[in-house]
Amino acid sequence: MYLYKATCPEIPNPKQKSSRCQGGIQVQGLSQGRLVKQAPAGPGSRPYAPLMLWTANQPNRGAQLKQLEEFLNFHSLSLQDTVKSHTGMVYRNLGKSGLRVSCLGLGTWVTFGGQITDEVAEQLMTIAYESGVNLFDTAEVYAGGRAEIILGNIIKKKCWRRSSLVITTKLYWGGKAETERGLSRKHIIEGNNALTGDFPPLASFSKFSFASLCPSGLKGSLQRLQMEYVDVVFANRPDSNTPMEEIVRAMTYVINQGMVMYWGTSRWTAMEIMEAYSVARQFNLIPPVCEQAEYHLFQREKVEVQLPELYHKIGVGAMTWSPLACGIITGKYENGIPEASRASMKSYQWLKEKIVSEDGRKQQAKLKELNHIAEKLGCTLPQLAVAWCLRNEGVSSVLLGTSNPDQLTENLGAIQILPKMTSHVVSDIDHILGNRPCTKKDYRS
Repeated sequence: MYLYKATCPEIPNPKQKSSRCQGGIQVQGLSQGRLVKQAPAGPGSRPYAPLMLWTANQPNRGAQLKQLEEFLNFHSLSLQDTVKSHTGMVYRNLGKSGLRVSCLGLGTWVTFGGQITDEVAEQLMTIAYESGVNLFDTAEVYAGGRAEIILGNIIKKKCWRRSSLVITTKLYWGGKAETERGLSRKHIIEGNNALTGDFPPLASFSKFSFASLCPSGLKGSLQRLQMEYVDVVFANRPDSNTPMEEIVRAMTYVINQGMVMYWGTSRWTAMEIMEAYSVARQFNLIPPVCEQAEYHLFQREKVEVQLPELYHKIGVGAMTWSPLACGIITGKYENGIPEASRASMKSYQWLKEKIVSEDGRKQQAKLKELNHIAEKLGCTLPQLAVAWCLRNEGVSSVLLGTSNPDQLTENLGAIQILPKMTSHVVSDIDHILGNRPCTKKDYRS
């Protein structure tokens, strides 16, 4: 490398390039007095300019792109031969981190290890993966840990490259013991290392005996997933019993140990997220990059008012869940509670009460009006609802929860509707819903 500091008369015009020769090696002089060496051409020279000279030698983006293609072709790669180009999937950064996630992800809440069989779970993951989905979300509490085992077994069976996946899990509810829940350093890190190898068949355990057998904490999740690391671990709710510094230090520790790449929050308030960020900056620790929040046509305040401010100030993104409001937006509850639906399950009595309430009936009336907009756009109501969530640029990814392949295929089709979500369409939806939250910009205007 050549270090060179130019005096004022020697600085060339930005529109010109000067060159001089030093020791038989041509040195390209650039504006701002920066020099880059270039080896002389020879029989073994490459048919493209060195990567460091692209910006200097190419006056326009088209020429740079062409030279980039030549560089990739030389290494048997291609700009077109990507999952994105084959599937049409849209990828976004998770907050202001460098992690690229599919704008649609597959969640495992209620379904994996509970509402659906392992065979259906494998079908869903296969459809999602082949459609370009790289984000799969689970938690230690889902089905008492069985959701993590099913997810890990399918990935292992499919032999998918671990580097092509973004696996996220959540910690808080780990077990019945007082030390097996919360966000203490002990619970975040802990796992029973005695449980190694393949787990016994799930059918041999009842729901409660299985939950008592499986270790809690991140190490326990890694054992169930049969992975060395997860990409993101979420604190599944705030913990008032644990100091914030202890939580942030524990998350920083598991990242430094290679057990996880990033950490985030779920169901945290904006104030709690800001406190975690402040603690991280004060003690030179790692702050959260993402908040998991509920977001759909009838739940808007947090994602549209609070999280955008956090994103611009500290880079925290949004990964949203329940885009169809636990199935309410699909319209299947218009004429009652179907037998195989989520609201018919004993543990979801609260959902049934919500549907049959006066507010629930008002929501069903609004959905009928929204269905007319969906028909004009040539899509279904669920596709419109998912595309409506995606039209928010502050949303990094929307987690889908489906119980059969047809539902998943339909929901994935929302990506095709996204370009049709114009400001006029969004305005019509806001007019029907009548629940658009007021932002600071609205107050200023």
